[in-house]
Amino acid sequence: MAAAGSSVVRRVEELGDLAQAHIQQLSEAAGEDDHFLIRASAALEKLKLLCGEDKECSNPSNLLELYTQAILDMTYFEENKLVDEDFPEDSSQKVKELISFLSEPEILIKENNMHPKPCDLLGDELLECLSWRRGALLYMYCHSLTKRREWLTRKSSLLKKYLIDGISYLLQMLNYRCPIQLNEGVSFQDLDTAKLLSEGIFSDIHLLAMMYSGEMCYWGLKHCADQQPENHEVDSGVSGASYTTQKEPLDFREVGEKILKKYVSVCEGPLKEQEWNTANAKQILNFFQHHTNQ
Repeated sequence: MAAAGSSVVRRVEELGDLAQAHIQQLSEAAGEDDHFLIRASAALEKLKLLCGEDKECSNPSNLLELYTQAILDMTYFEENKLVDEDFPEDSSQKVKELISFLSEPEILIKENNMHPKPCDLLGDELLECLSWRRGALLYMYCHSLTKRREWLTRKSSLLKKYLIDGISYLLQMLNYRCPIQLNEGVSFQDLDTAKLLSEGIFSDIHLLAMMYSGEMCYWGLKHCADQQPENHEVDSGVSGASYTTQKEPLDFREVGEKILKKYVSVCEGPLKEQEWNTANAKQILNFFQHHTNQ
């Protein structure tokens, strides 16, 4: 384990140097200081100082957390630029690059067999954030692509891949934490909050992830239904680790219907006073029902 820890320290230091160089390029191209790039650079400077100390005594978890925070800030700056420009025609390579950056912390943990569960080293919230950011990026990119009719006629198979990847990241995000089991040993003053936690919904982002993945399933069924089925595998659970972890080919209608029914139930139940909009979710559910009856 010590050897693995030392290996992680060396690798994180290398990745930090690469990220710092990338941030320098972004800052020069922007021509002005950006809050997120400044914060990312500061985290990487701290990382460099810690890595300069005795590597055998360095805490891989702390270093990996610093690197992850820097990557989240750095990629957020680039994502905002893509969104502001409505994803130019040549955006695919940049999207892949950002996905790669956001995947690096998990890859690093798995390659070095640091812990049986990545959350033991990085924590649930950061892992959820990494999955959310990848899924949300692909959601925004696919949303832009679905408005380009000529592109869709030529590359619907590529859209399908982006959709499946994005849905997978969002479902992964929703499955990191187990729902809170309500029993006599657990007391809540707010019953609505208790209901949400028992459904595995810990924040507004969890709700957005549900709506985003349901909408991506709709795009998949609408734009990619004529293609031959492919053996893309995805964990179709939508409510924490209590759901099945069996891998199965992605069924856009089945997954979308399951998650949007839950979204509507929660928004019109425990969150009724929050006035979450369910109109689009209901329209998509009607589309799924119509598609089933065809």
